[in-house]
Amino acid sequence: MTSPHPTIGSLLRSLRTRRGWTLKQMSEQTGIPLSTLSKVEHDRLTLTYDKLLQLSQRLKLRMSELFAEQDEAPEPAVTARRSIGRIDDAIEVNTPNYDYYYLCPELRRKRMIPVLTRVRAKTLEEFGALVHHSGEEYIHVLEGRIEVHTEFYDPVELGAGQGVYIDSNMGHAYVAAPGCDEALLLGVCSSADEQLLESLMSQHGNGDATHRPGKGRRPRQIATPARAPARSGRAAAKK
Repeated sequence: MTSPHPTIGSLLRSLRTRRGWTLKQMSEQTGIPLSTLSKVEHDRLTLTYDKLLQLSQRLKLRMSELFAEQDEAPEPAVTARRSIGRIDDAIEVNTPNYDYYYLCPELRRKRMIPVLTRVRAKTLEEFGALVHHSGEEYIHVLEGRIEVHTEFYDPVELGAGQGVYIDSNMGHAYVAAPGCDEALLLGVCSSADEQLLESLMSQHGNGDATHRPGKGRRPRQIATPARAPARSGRAAAKK
């Protein structure tokens, strides 16, 4: 069964709804009385050509756009993706100053990368150059205390139960706070870049990466990119 041809009233109501306007706001934007618009939307009144022209000019639309029926936006596909973040299934990367556990590695093309990090570096000298990568990240301290160093802000100390959200394009580093031997962090890195995980792991320099096997699975080594000697200070980088 074909749907009825849309009326001027239904098209105006659809246009108003898409813009999130009330009838009063529509009236203020178009200069057409509220009572007139209400009658038009309920198909009890139509608009003359000059009123339609006024409406299109006020809304900065071509006349043809006023009469264009908008298709319903398709509902997003349900992917039902799920992954349990078990430490035994994580990709483990060890560097002189950090142990990283990249969780949920079986999910590909993730927009978020969850990672547990054990921090032992105590100074920026140990850490090396500040890290930059695409996206944003949130770091939450689970154990111990850390100092957060960023490119544009003064260092700040965070303890267990505290966290920080930053733009990852800004240079940043996390080190253990004075008097703290090591700290455990939960981090979530997010980016539209589908190669985010590879980008993060490339920051580890010559660290050893291992896929920790679950029951019945053999361990497999995952090579990480080597860096040129001039940039070897990045081997202690957070990412």
